[in-house]
Amino acid sequence: ARAMSGQTVVIQGPDTITSREQKRTETDVLGFFKKFLSDHSGEQDILLNRALHEEWLCRGLKQLPTNFAGLDASRPWFVFWISHALEVIEAYDEEVWAPQVASFLAKCQHPDGGFGGGPMQLAHLAPTYAAVSALVIAGDEEAYRVVDRRTMYKFLLRLKHPDGGFMMHDEGETDMRGTYCAMAVASMLHILTDELAEGVAEYVRRCQTFEGGIAGEEGLEAHGGYSYCGLAALCILGRAGHLDLDNFLHWAIHRQMGLEGGFQGRTNKLVDSCYSFWQGAIFPLLHEAFRQQGREDIALPADHFWFSTRPLQTYVFLACQHPGGGLRDKPGKSADFYHSCYALSGVSVSQYGADGATTVVGDESNLLLRSDPFYNVGLSKAERKTAFFEAAGPIDIDGRQVC
Repeated sequence: ARAMSGQTVVIQGPDTITSREQKRTETDVLGFFKKFLSDHSGEQDILLNRALHEEWLCRGLKQLPTNFAGLDASRPWFVFWISHALEVIEAYDEEVWAPQVASFLAKCQHPDGGFGGGPMQLAHLAPTYAAVSALVIAGDEEAYRVVDRRTMYKFLLRLKHPDGGFMMHDEGETDMRGTYCAMAVASMLHILTDELAEGVAEYVRRCQTFEGGIAGEEGLEAHGGYSYCGLAALCILGRAGHLDLDNFLHWAIHRQMGLEGGFQGRTNKLVDSCYSFWQGAIFPLLHEAFRQQGREDIALPADHFWFSTRPLQTYVFLACQHPGGGLRDKPGKSADFYHSCYALSGVSVSQYGADGATTVVGDESNLLLRSDPFYNVGLSKAERKTAFFEAAGPIDIDGRQVC
């Protein structure tokens, strides 16, 4: 507390569950930083253990343990998370994995369009995005041809909601995930049309909160994952100028933690390595959004994206690598495929500046493959699929040409 104009102003209130968890997390992370400094001579000794993570990821892509049975409706997600994690550490063997990925995901495609969470399951936008992204990572024509673009277009159009967003599945909920998944899938497959995009910008704008970030639904709290989804969807459409970008940037900058270096997903939450991507990828998207808006009053930085990349990489490399393989949310947690994917994705995004120059913490081998912030697949794979689908030409939908 401090005195101000004869009154006592309370700066720090009593401890709460939130504040105690924050202090505990800071202590845990600081312990990892101190241990590294005591055991090593300098930053150059920071190393991403690629071989360990590759072995752990490949085991998961071959076969998941039986205790994953409860996640049977997320199988395309596991394929994507593991494929992309292998991709960014440059350990994805296309000759080995592409045919297997294509064969399995073909079984997950619904005859009426879209992909389900597993064979013979209801088509759902979330595993649809995961499946299409995994097929893009697979990177060959056999994989690309798995997707029935004609039924996919009908599926996406069927899920279009009158408010401008998209339902996650037939008669399902509408939220920001659906909007991004639909826009990203349509864009990757070159079937994005005005009728799919109608009302999307207005829907996303209504979900931007007073804080500046975007909520999952109108009236809820700004959240890193939903903020990425909404912004990426509008950047894909070229309509990000509908948002209050100044307030968005202000909110995003304040989500990076001062001690830990990583990002939190919401105000007053703990650091979490998955937000290395969900929050970290917002910055190159905001760079593109300001460009789309034609803002002459904003001096877009030529060599950075407004956030501190070195502390972010330090957090992931020192505090989030699990000794048994894979990456974790934070110290004290187990490694999992989700956090392995998005922690590495976020590091990848952080390593490449607006001018293409690289910033790498630790050993030079820590440089990861560049990831496309619009879709979260390798940039080279995004370019490869573009060449294929451009050559594939339009599709016929009830006598109309769609491309």
